[in-house]
Amino acid sequence: MVSAVISDASCLIILSEIGSLHLLFEAYGPVVTTPTVAQEFGMELPEWVSIRSPVVVPNFPPSIDPGEASAIALALETPNCILIVDEKTARNYAIRLGLEITGTLGVVVKAKLNGAIPSIQPFVEAVKRKGFRFSAAVEAEAYRQAGEVER
Repeated sequence: MVSAVISDASCLIILSEIGSLHLLFEAYGPVVTTPTVAQEFGMELPEWVSIRSPVVVPNFPPSIDPGEASAIALALETPNCILIVDEKTARNYAIRLGLEITGTLGVVVKAKLNGAIPSIQPFVEAVKRKGFRFSAAVEAEAYRQAGEVER
């Protein structure tokens, strides 16, 4: 069983920009983030997002930004958690550390699988219009996991 869902800023920002931050709650329920991520987000967080500081933020590679580093550090301290992180370098680093990860598209897929939305397509398109980049393979996998034919 998942003990916590920890989010980096990118998921919060992009879902907020498309008016769909509620999908994060509908996918996972309460979410945790760090003070650094909250500062990067730059807006008031919903009441279902709690803020927790990691005890220690190790020296991560410089390619990992401070928000990602704080979220990864908190995930390392939180057994059985899921880390939501989108940036490829941070994702790969978190995987090497043994963390379970997902990304913004994974959140949208989970919201669909939970019955919160009928299709991921409008959300995928909205995310793309905002300039959020992901590979064609990642997009195709999201549609596959959602049980939809890519449009």
